[in-house]
Amino acid sequence: MSENLYQIPVKNIKGEPATLEPFKGKVLLVVNVASKCGLTPQYEGLQKLYEAKRDQGLEVLGFPANNFKEQEPGSDADIQQFCSLNYNVEFPLFSKISVVGADKHPLYQRLTAAKPDATGEGPMRERLQGFGIVANPVPEVQWNFEKFLIGRNGEVVGRFAPDVAADDERLAAAIDAELAKPA
Repeated sequence: MSENLYQIPVKNIKGEPATLEPFKGKVLLVVNVASKCGLTPQYEGLQKLYEAKRDQGLEVLGFPANNFKEQEPGSDADIQQFCSLNYNVEFPLFSKISVVGADKHPLYQRLTAAKPDATGEGPMRERLQGFGIVANPVPEVQWNFEKFLIGRNGEVVGRFAPDVAADDERLAAAIDAELAKPA
């Protein structure tokens, strides 16, 4: 599985073909992001996490998705500008993809198959129900800002519910454990 994950075709935020190969040997936090979501302020925490841990080998990778109540309607250029101006985002962003449904991107097909259950599952699902929104069933991505942790060896080692923030102790412990492992 580890080799294939790095070879899945993606596009960078400029729309250029790319893969995750340049990040091989690093700990990756893959996050589906959106600009018009109640969780959008998580960009700030993700940027702080990236700044604090990138020298230790952490990469935060943002994948914009418009799957949830059309909360990411902009173009890739709009998204990049929004993230830069509002949250000073320096971590890598990629071109908008679909993270659920029939057109789910192969990267997210692989991630959800590898880790069907999320840490912190529950409160977000209940909040969505409170708004009259039926959350996607497991193993589908529940909402914006769901996080997948990939170890240095390319294995998906963790998955965190959308409302598990970047400074959550559970996420921090999992990242630190992976950063402590040799490449």
